[in-house]
Amino acid sequence: MSRRSTTFRGWRVVGAGAVIQGLQSAFVMHSLGAYLVELDREYGWSKTALSGAFAVNRAETALLGPAQGWLIDRFGPKTITRAGAVCMAVGFVWFSQLQSLWQFYGAFFVLSVGGAFCGFLTVTVAIVRWFERLRARALALGGMGLALGGMCVPLVVLMFTWFGWRTTAAVTGVAGAAVAWWLAKYLDGSPAEFGEEVDGGAKIVANGRTVRAEGLTDVHFTAKEAMRTRAFWTISFGHLSALIVVGAVMAHLQLYLTSERGYSLQQASLFAAALPLMQLAGMAVGGYLGDRINKRLIASVAMFGHAGGILLLAWAPNAFVVVLSVVFHGLAWGARGPLMQALRADYFGSSAFAAIMGVSSLIVMIGPIVGPLAAGWVADTTGSYVTGFVALAVLTALGMLFFVVTKPPAPPERGGSSPRRPAAKPNSNDVGAPGVAEGSSDGADVGSAQRQVAG
Repeated sequence: MSRRSTTFRGWRVVGAGAVIQGLQSAFVMHSLGAYLVELDREYGWSKTALSGAFAVNRAETALLGPAQGWLIDRFGPKTITRAGAVCMAVGFVWFSQLQSLWQFYGAFFVLSVGGAFCGFLTVTVAIVRWFERLRARALALGGMGLALGGMCVPLVVLMFTWFGWRTTAAVTGVAGAAVAWWLAKYLDGSPAEFGEEVDGGAKIVANGRTVRAEGLTDVHFTAKEAMRTRAFWTISFGHLSALIVVGAVMAHLQLYLTSERGYSLQQASLFAAALPLMQLAGMAVGGYLGDRINKRLIASVAMFGHAGGILLLAWAPNAFVVVLSVVFHGLAWGARGPLMQALRADYFGSSAFAAIMGVSSLIVMIGPIVGPLAAGWVADTTGSYVTGFVALAVLTALGMLFFVVTKPPAPPERGGSSPRRPAAKPNSNDVGAPGVAEGSSDGADVGSAQRQVAG
């Protein structure tokens, strides 16, 4: 008689998701900048034209978002991931054979579909189904795959030297897609289907008291109900503001360092690899703190890290300042990133999370489209990235205000009534996030029993 595994399946979902996102990060997201340097050398295309590929990737993700959310709910994360793996393999093979700018965009169009289907949204939906109290930690651990994958950029650049960028693209694309196909089997299902509890029954306890995140709801909003709340829009626009800098740095860091600061591609790739290393450290901090204190506070502070990082990069006179820029931006990215999804799941529940994230992506992805294009256009027009980087820093810093004004939404009105979360039974051992009062973005009082109490 076989013994049943005592390992909570949710952590296997996190592990599979981390590897899948790591493959995409290593071979697409973070390596894109290195590929752009090679294409610039071989074809001499403008920086605006080259950064357009990143914009195509982000625009594709945004436009696919609502449909992808519906497809995930309809067919499950496993099927969608496998469809994406096929698209990624085809896109990489086409990319390895390109000879013109239109083929470059066409190949990246197919890659974008594959990357979206077997990437961030699909993995996030799978993880959110399994976690509630440990949600920030689980999403941070899953997101660490993105950071670890980014650290492989120097290896990808080394493969350019050994085999050429075309062979590297074809081999890594097909191999990565095959691994993603196999790991997809872990992404389907929910705790109830496997006879397990959300979080594996674990709780976060501080000073003998159970911690409950600000705004953590037992009411599951539909996408339409979520869109009627102020929190949906403020989180979306705050997320957009952060990704302006994230997109610009991802697309242009290596181009900037090689064309304007005199570094070799191999040297620039080391700075690019240091960025996800700092992102990894930020995720560890954000994942730990995000389940214990106000997630919006962490996100607000991180916005200054993004802005400060790109400002330092704009005037980096030496390698030390470049490293300092990478530290600021990487820590901010890692700490804030997983909390964007955790906030939405806390505020709106998990039942329609895929659809809510899909609609939100239409807004959020404006950031990584505008950021790279604006930075590239300014560099082509003025001959320098400095003005563009400064402007993007200001926009991102102002985006902090969106997180400041975000409040947990009141439960939606259904059938003439306004369902509330069940009032908590008096229990001195069940408290909310330390120092945070839970409120409603619509001015409704959801009951004193649900207010967060200082720890």
